[in-house]
Amino acid sequence: MKLEGATILITGGAKRVGRGIALALARQNARVAISYQTSSKAAEATVKEIQALGAKAVAVPADISKAQDVDRLIKTVYKTLGSLDILINNAAVYEETPFDKISEKEWDRHLEINLKGSFLCARMASEVMQKQGRGKIINIADWSGIRPYKNYLPYCVSKAGVIALTKALALELAPTVQVNCICPGPILLPEFFGEKDRQEIIAQTPLARVGSPEDIAAAALFFIQGSDFVTGAILPVDGGRLIA
Repeated sequence: MKLEGATILITGGAKRVGRGIALALARQNARVAISYQTSSKAAEATVKEIQALGAKAVAVPADISKAQDVDRLIKTVYKTLGSLDILINNAAVYEETPFDKISEKEWDRHLEINLKGSFLCARMASEVMQKQGRGKIINIADWSGIRPYKNYLPYCVSKAGVIALTKALALELAPTVQVNCICPGPILLPEFFGEKDRQEIIAQTPLARVGSPEDIAAAALFFIQGSDFVTGAILPVDGGRLIA
């Protein structure tokens, strides 16, 4: 699929990795929609950056864990930009949850946003894509969905679910819509990580560095433009963490 002139929706596209993906795809002359829940100022700033690149852009507030919000989000993007060719399920919550302190609320929050939200967006976006006769969905999971680590159990489980969701959707939506998954490793570290945390992670990463949003954007570009004969694929972009 060619990106030029295509319409892309990136959930959680206002900040961090989502913003990096949005800007990279805008440079390919795509029309870009981003969703956000609370980051209105960041979303506005990202839209302005995209428009400065000469691309059309819109930001839409939505709680992707709610079907009504997702329905409004998809309809707004379609009405505003005229199509919906690519969905990138990027929005997620990532919170430390030591096992003996996990609350039902924390469990539900991770599963509802990270997994249920990705499902709702994919289901409603795919209805538009199937009517158009083409479409691509890219889910952003995490390497911890393959090899979990301590103190983030709800997050790891939710991302493992996103990986399974990718494979199931690829079967359900073939041959019209291709569904693939990117599993980032250490890309942008959480803001609460200190320099000691950073150095420990670098020491455990075979490529001996932290990645960037551009690394994830490059993987997304491959799934969009690199081939139309790839679906159900799980691509780690983790600097080798899974083999360390």
